[in-house]
Amino acid sequence: MLYSIVSLILNVAASLLAGACLLRLYMQAQRVPFANPVGQAVFALSNWIVLPLRRIVRPGNRWDLASLVAAFLVLLAQELILWLVRGLAGTALLVPLLAVFGLLRLAVSGMTFLLLAYVVLSWVQPHSPLAGVVGRLCEPPLRPLRRVIPTLGGLDLSALVLLVLLQVLSIVIGGVQAQLVTAVLLG
Repeated sequence: MLYSIVSLILNVAASLLAGACLLRLYMQAQRVPFANPVGQAVFALSNWIVLPLRRIVRPGNRWDLASLVAAFLVLLAQELILWLVRGLAGTALLVPLLAVFGLLRLAVSGMTFLLLAYVVLSWVQPHSPLAGVVGRLCEPPLRPLRRVIPTLGGLDLSALVLLVLLQVLSIVIGGVQAQLVTAVLLG
């Protein structure tokens, strides 16, 4: 029971912090301005870890690698704490491996959340400032799908197709993680 409680609390906190770092990375890569409520929240949540890392980790082209490293470190700390709470069960090699898969799952979940927000905002408040930010973040992965998928009576199905593809990717990540964890534990 203690493990479940600690796991839940850590998962919520780590997902929020690491998600903010990943969103910061993606917003900077897409050149989305931070002068909006989303950008301000991302800065408030991630500045404390990203800014010190920038002294060590240099950016790569458009990508703010310090934000990526920060997200990984948050998830690594989460997995390390859970490993300690489990009583050092399993090999320590699993801790960074689980953090990498956590990062991949969080990126897929984050894009899924953004896409759902994009669809809802396009129906409810298509001209709100938040809709503009979310739209700019969702447009790059939707663009190639829109070239291939025709609209049906004016209905754009690219968001639905992307949601299905993200779910398939999530299943693949989970399967690969399970195989690697099993291989590490048995090998």
